[in-house]
Amino acid sequence: MGNFFWGAATSAHQVEGGNHNDWSEFEKTRGLEQSGRACDHYNRFREDFDIAKSLGHNAHRFSLEWSRIEPEEGKFDEREIQHYRDVIATLRERGLEPFVTLWHWTVPLWFRDCGGWTLKESPKYFSRYVEKVVSALGDPTSNGEVGSPLVKFWITLNETNVYTGHGYWKGDWPPGERSLVRYIVSNHHLSQAHIAAYKIIKSANPGSEIGIAHNMIYFTRVPARLKNYIYNHFFLHSIKKYQDFTGINYYFSDRDMKEKTDMGWSIDPDGFYHVLKDAARYKKPIYVTENGIADTKDEKRAAFIKDHVEAMQKAMREGTDVRGYFYWSLLDNFEWDKGFAPRFGLVEMDYETLERKVRPSAKEYQKIIENQSL
Repeated sequence: MGNFFWGAATSAHQVEGGNHNDWSEFEKTRGLEQSGRACDHYNRFREDFDIAKSLGHNAHRFSLEWSRIEPEEGKFDEREIQHYRDVIATLRERGLEPFVTLWHWTVPLWFRDCGGWTLKESPKYFSRYVEKVVSALGDPTSNGEVGSPLVKFWITLNETNVYTGHGYWKGDWPPGERSLVRYIVSNHHLSQAHIAAYKIIKSANPGSEIGIAHNMIYFTRVPARLKNYIYNHFFLHSIKKYQDFTGINYYFSDRDMKEKTDMGWSIDPDGFYHVLKDAARYKKPIYVTENGIADTKDEKRAAFIKDHVEAMQKAMREGTDVRGYFYWSLLDNFEWDKGFAPRFGLVEMDYETLERKVRPSAKEYQKIIENQSL
């Protein structure tokens, strides 16, 4: 466990504040709670990373906000790129390995307006953004050339199955459409976008490790095998030749468990074990890129983390190559269409004062990390 990555995760739109993208516009048009300043992490990331360091973390997963970096088509904001360089440098200064997500659901308005992920050219547009970001996040040497990259671990896409399911199948998330054709097309274009991004990153920095963060559910109810293939494996199978690791997000199974989260999700650590064993089929290292619980009173979180880590370690003892665990989330944050009510954070947020308060469960997670490091 000495080389194991322990940390937590965030995403730009959920914590930064002040974002102007397709989601912020969707919030307005649908009358949803607005993300607004969120946790003001954009301005307070140093403070937040100090907290993560104090809790024993040695890695952190976060996302870049595409709409900040390329607010107009083909026009890049160098100040925002420098901001993310500062974020990465701050993590490295604290001994936290950055796991950088290039796309965590939100897109620039210009990309939305030209058709989003249903557009045939969408992988090309994403590639242009990726090329810019990857070339910019190098570590300049004294002669001004790009030397060792600041980022080794790249997550190209987050939970494509969740995004397309809500955005194009159910229609309750941006772009708010219900179309089987657009659902299929968007999934195909996202697959192409990942493959293109993989090639770009590898060309720029051959030593990079690249994957996606993919949500998986443990299915037990008929037709479980079909659900497992369509939801858990269809997209991963389409990119299997273009990933150096498999990133797994796990929250619940379809079993009706006695213990529930504040979101009503079944707490099923055994399902986590089965999901990890199932993901081993790709014969790639696995990183648990998200695993967490909405628990306002912080009554179940410590046990949730302990039980899920134990399930993970059981899979590891049986040969599953897991190399990192990221709890979701470091901070309470904006939970998309559910607003600010769900509380996933190791750190409690007072959204009025922006005060951060470390929860007791965060200390219990720290004990787990320290015990594994002995």
